[in-house]
Amino acid sequence: MSMFADGLDAAVHKTFTRPAPKSAGAQMRYLVRKLGSTKAVAQMLRISQRTVERYVKDQIKKPRPDLAARLEREVKRRWQPQIRAKAKAKAASTGGIIIDTRARLGYTAPIGSTDQDRIRHLTIALPPVYAARLFDAQDAGAGDAHLQQIAAEALKEVYFQDGGRRAGSLEEVRFTDIEHLEFDL
Repeated sequence: MSMFADGLDAAVHKTFTRPAPKSAGAQMRYLVRKLGSTKAVAQMLRISQRTVERYVKDQIKKPRPDLAARLEREVKRRWQPQIRAKAKAKAASTGGIIIDTRARLGYTAPIGSTDQDRIRHLTIALPPVYAARLFDAQDAGAGDAHLQQIAAEALKEVYFQDGGRRAGSLEEVRFTDIEHLEFDL
């Protein structure tokens, strides 16, 4: 995963009404219920079907670190899909999304203006249209660079141009050297 995709997922995870299963057995039972068989879970996690059955019966309690990470990732990816969809729809239609970042921001502008990059710490509410673009791109499997470009366009419009009230001749915003990035709905 990437910094942007992980940040968007974390923002959506904050809207969950119940915590995801914590123990390996509970996580395995949840995946078996969702996928319908121990064989499907075994193929997805790249382990044997018998191992999945042992986790379901709580005969094995502590998975290897790499399996634990895969297991947790797959459970969180499937956990409360309706609440996830509602949160994304609300952000994309009315709520927007808040970005909190500390990164190097600069811009390309006409000659005679100061466009030197500098580290800035920003907490800005982005309009719903950018929330929709970020979530749509993430769902389509866009990479970190594309999500970063969408965020840069949003910062250009909201922060630098203030919704069209200033810096109308601004051409491009550079959003690099990201030290901190967090999203909130």
